[in-house]
Amino acid sequence: MTFLPDTGINRRNFTLGLMLAMTAACNTDAQSRLPARDTFWRTWRDLYLNPEGRVVDTGNNGISHSEGQSYGLLFAYKAGDAEAFDKIAKWTQSRLSRPDMALHAWRYDPSASNPVADQNNATDGDLVIAWALGMAGQRWNRSDYTARAAQIRAAVRSHCVIERHGMSLLLPGIMGFVNGQEVTLNPSYFAWPALDAFAKIDGQQVWGSVIRDSEAITRLARFGSAHLPSDWVVIGAPGQVAPARDKPPRFGYDAIRVPLYAALGGRAALASDIAAYWRSNLSAGKPIPAWVDVVTGEEANYALSAGGAAVVGRLLGSAQPSQLTNDYYAASLQMLARYQ
Repeated sequence: MTFLPDTGINRRNFTLGLMLAMTAACNTDAQSRLPARDTFWRTWRDLYLNPEGRVVDTGNNGISHSEGQSYGLLFAYKAGDAEAFDKIAKWTQSRLSRPDMALHAWRYDPSASNPVADQNNATDGDLVIAWALGMAGQRWNRSDYTARAAQIRAAVRSHCVIERHGMSLLLPGIMGFVNGQEVTLNPSYFAWPALDAFAKIDGQQVWGSVIRDSEAITRLARFGSAHLPSDWVVIGAPGQVAPARDKPPRFGYDAIRVPLYAALGGRAALASDIAAYWRSNLSAGKPIPAWVDVVTGEEANYALSAGGAAVVGRLLGSAQPSQLTNDYYAASLQMLARYQ
């Protein structure tokens, strides 16, 4: 089976946040005034974007992936950095673009003889790439960006959505996620702002069922006593969603983006159980663990990273860490949590 994209163990190496960092992040009295967003962008750009336009995952042996490229595009667009945006867009298309469809290989390893040996895509990366290109095309009057965004949207809709169990299911990638009647999904791939933007451009008849059914899956993916989503889920029958059996059943490094995208996409109600769990920890003076096993209730013995703390702040409306961390994924979560 093709290597599954975006498994937290293989691709992401969270900076382990200390209890002190988490406590400070959620204590408004302890916070200094947040720096301007462009300061965050300049820091993120200097740390993770190389001169060619490749976003470097510093927590994973310097590889790159479509997710990172998509974040770079989004952050550069928000900062109004047209030069950086163009570099990222050109590198992404020249190095990751598949020859057979307007999707992108999910992983680039500069140390390998074939840096993109795995041609599978990561749908969340493609969604955000198309979203950022579409916005940039309109802002900067770049018809090439607009055209590429339309091609990616069409490819995602054609190749990454299947009709199964009476639902339109958004696959994490085109290969490796369908096994008979069972379909493996990743709720953190439901990038609501991107999907909503696509529906405005292409129409509800194209994206409406995908959005509606992804919302339904997010509501169903609530497990354990705290009703938390797991990083990966499987749907094997109508209305039956369970933690994926071949991965740790954790609310962890992937699922942290479920409340993040819910907050960014005006769907905080989809993360109400997560908000309640986090508030209960903070009220009890407990650090918020980096992951929770949704089956056994076991919790990590270390706290969320600065990126996770930023997501907590965005969802709960509390303060966020005032400095950008030096880990690619955690820093990217911080940037996303500040996105307006």
